[in-house]
Amino acid sequence: MKIIVGLGNPGKKFKDTRHNVGFNVVDEIASQNTIEKEESKFDAIIGHIRINNEKIFLVKPLTYMNLSGRTVQPLVHYYKCELKDLMVIYDDMDLPVGSLRIREKGGTGGHKGMTSIINRLGSRDFPRMRIGIGRSEQIETTNWVLGQFTKEEKPYIDEIINLAADAATKWVKDGIHLTMNSYNK
Repeated sequence: MKIIVGLGNPGKKFKDTRHNVGFNVVDEIASQNTIEKEESKFDAIIGHIRINNEKIFLVKPLTYMNLSGRTVQPLVHYYKCELKDLMVIYDDMDLPVGSLRIREKGGTGGHKGMTSIINRLGSRDFPRMRIGIGRSEQIETTNWVLGQFTKEEKPYIDEIINLAADAATKWVKDGIHLTMNSYNK
């Protein structure tokens, strides 16, 4: 069993914002697989799929970004999931728009959703995938991450969401090291 968590904010107001690329990747993975079951549990929407006959939970927390740990920690503990079998997908302003980085473990990089998860789990030793959303010198950080992608950025984001879904599937099948070697270029 593996858990793939896409970070974002719930509600129509936040749909397709920079901060919700984690949700978009989980939605893309779901669209490529058969959802066996969908449920609301642990303050999240959880889709159950199988990849290579392994049970996978696709998770979109409904707690808002800064409280994501309130979903992830109880979910991980309830299912007795080892942290190596948890993948968290989220936006990163320090990466250029449309880029992708996968790590076996690491810090928060100032991301409040990741801070919440790490604090609640008491560990930073779990895989993560960062999706580049770029940074603006003219727009305040909160307005930037809660803003929509520009018309020029949209093709890059659409492409990287598809690539990230493929990378998550590879992680399930082949593990973190082969996935990093394939997608961190």
